[in-house]
Amino acid sequence: MTTTRDPIAPKRTTLISTIGEGAPVRPQAKAAPASVATPEPHPAPPTDGLGCHAGAQTLHEAARAAGKSETLARYAADYPRGPHDQPQSMCPAFGSLRVGLRMRRTATILSGSACCVYGLTFTSHFYGARRTVGYVPFNSETLVTGKLFEDIRDAVYDTADPALYDAIVITNLCVPTASGVPLQLLPKEINGVRIVGIDVPGFGVPTHAEAKDVLAGAMLRYARTEAETGPVMAPRGGRSERPTVTLLGEMFPADPVGIGAMLAPMGLAAGPVVPTREWRELYAALDCAAVAAIHPFYTASIREFEAAGRPIVGSGPVGLDGTAAWLEAIGRACNVAQRDIDAAKAAFLPAIRGALAARPVRGRVTVSGYEGSELLVARLLIESGAEVPYVGTACPKTRFSDDDRAWLEAKGVTVQYRASLEDDCAAVDFFRPDLAVGTTPVVQKAKEAAIPGLYFTNLISARPLFGPAGAGSLAEVVNNAIGGRARFETMRAFFEGVGTGEAAGIWEERPRSFPAFKEQSRKRREALARQLERERAPTGEID
Repeated sequence: MTTTRDPIAPKRTTLISTIGEGAPVRPQAKAAPASVATPEPHPAPPTDGLGCHAGAQTLHEAARAAGKSETLARYAADYPRGPHDQPQSMCPAFGSLRVGLRMRRTATILSGSACCVYGLTFTSHFYGARRTVGYVPFNSETLVTGKLFEDIRDAVYDTADPALYDAIVITNLCVPTASGVPLQLLPKEINGVRIVGIDVPGFGVPTHAEAKDVLAGAMLRYARTEAETGPVMAPRGGRSERPTVTLLGEMFPADPVGIGAMLAPMGLAAGPVVPTREWRELYAALDCAAVAAIHPFYTASIREFEAAGRPIVGSGPVGLDGTAAWLEAIGRACNVAQRDIDAAKAAFLPAIRGALAARPVRGRVTVSGYEGSELLVARLLIESGAEVPYVGTACPKTRFSDDDRAWLEAKGVTVQYRASLEDDCAAVDFFRPDLAVGTTPVVQKAKEAAIPGLYFTNLISARPLFGPAGAGSLAEVVNNAIGGRARFETMRAFFEGVGTGEAAGIWEERPRSFPAFKEQSRKRREALARQLERERAPTGEID
């Protein structure tokens, strides 16, 4: 197993060469007991080792043939696709890796192509996780003979030190999933360390946001089984004296505190945020009076909460209307008396109304992103006074986002689930907003058109969203961005005429175009495509 090293982690003599330091050598692992199954070798795949370049459809078909049909069918049901194949997001394993790296006493091991693993370790550096990321390398031989599974098993046994870890997360990336590497055959526990194996292929999990749910759901299922079979550890701070509301979905750190304050008049408390920061919080999350699906697409996690008998409430306490409706829904789900629900409203709704009025937003804003909170942000902007004609989210439509969608549509907003980059850019072109909030390429497109843009993940998600703290929290950054439009106009005028696309830049002599050559190349590509189509056609089929 190869690792990227944590400079403050205890040294492990059996964890070998760091990525980029040379060819890996397999460690001498603790022997696995004979009772642990070793998979039968499966036939070599028809392509050259099923590399990432094989294409999503080829990998998908190979995974089904290799025994991953059930996993892929579950993902297809949990994370339905839209009118296009997949939103243009980063590798989905980015999300599940981030969840594991944020948890205390949790080890992470990846199994995938070296280039993918190298790229994904960016997550640990970007978020300052300072955590070890294990890597089990493979080649065509170990992949098709089943030896890769043995290497993964050895790596798990080598890592399972209860003095260091509560759990180990092993993630199959695209190629091991397509080759049917059976992580379900790993032991569920080694030396008291839990083993959680998940498949997060780019051809099966649409977005990194949903990959967070893949891991969170797998951990909740494991924790629920533990809680059903015997006593489990209490939260680090002890059990809450009041019934709790578990918060589902990542959010700004101050938001759970604000939500807890709004719940207090109803005799409730804010529970853990799922994904959690350590294993024992999973038990506390399951031991709740209700679950608030702040991010409504956590389908696998919701399934585990429903199996535990917990009611689910969609949306969140955002803005004036959203907070009033959410407090009502939470109160009903937790059997709170109406007078206590009214008391919570009376305590916080006037403060929210005042904050919204004190910091208004003026202008037309389009909103798009892949975090899952896009509809909530649009609601807050509208209540702050902004015109929001379009909201695009890479996440799917679920019943827990229906209230937000209905509220927005009643305000004349176009809501696009599973939005593609083309959808979001078309909205910017059509509506010509004063500000485009979105992903990096959407912001780039807007700025090229002299429209101010704000990156959703870093500049919008990094602010409180709920209750009095959220009301007006977006006004300063949004108004400042809108107010800077004149600078974009100046820059566009200054750089106008320098060329775009292949002619971008400043040239002594502008690059010449060769339309005849382009046409010849186009015809050549079309002829090649027709030839490939004929070769793939079944024998005897008439063209």
